[in-house]
Amino acid sequence: MTQNDQPAGPRSRAERKLNALRLLANELDVWVATADASGVPTLMPLTYLWDGEAVWLSTRPTNPTGANLAASGTVRLCLGTTRDVVHIEGAVTAYTADELPDGVGDAFAAKDGWDPRKEPDRYDFYRVAPTALRAWGTVPELKDRLLLNHGTWLL
Repeated sequence: MTQNDQPAGPRSRAERKLNALRLLANELDVWVATADASGVPTLMPLTYLWDGEAVWLSTRPTNPTGANLAASGTVRLCLGTTRDVVHIEGAVTAYTADELPDGVGDAFAAKDGWDPRKEPDRYDFYRVAPTALRAWGTVPELKDRLLLNHGTWLL
């Protein structure tokens, strides 16, 4: 969305929810923010799959992001632009490729043509169940940006 594409006024919460779901379904990558036990942050873009309920990520378990996801069980994700933000907090469950629920690996690979299960190095998968989702564009939308809380949509 460019500055010229901005709506005349603030979008309704319902419009922002629809936009958030559209971005989750259609974007290829998501910004993944984690921290280690000492609080050292890591911010990394990762390919993802949205299955309608959760975001699936894949990275090597030895990478800082993979290690942090498995150790902390929490993550923050961001989609969109600085004028169309979707900010997700989530609870993480780690899976090896052999532990994936049926269909997840194939759906992940089909999304953009990359299959982590076929890499020579080990890649694990991380299911992120959203616990909170905020969506906003500009200052007038900040007041009502919380759209999902404790895993439940507020509208």
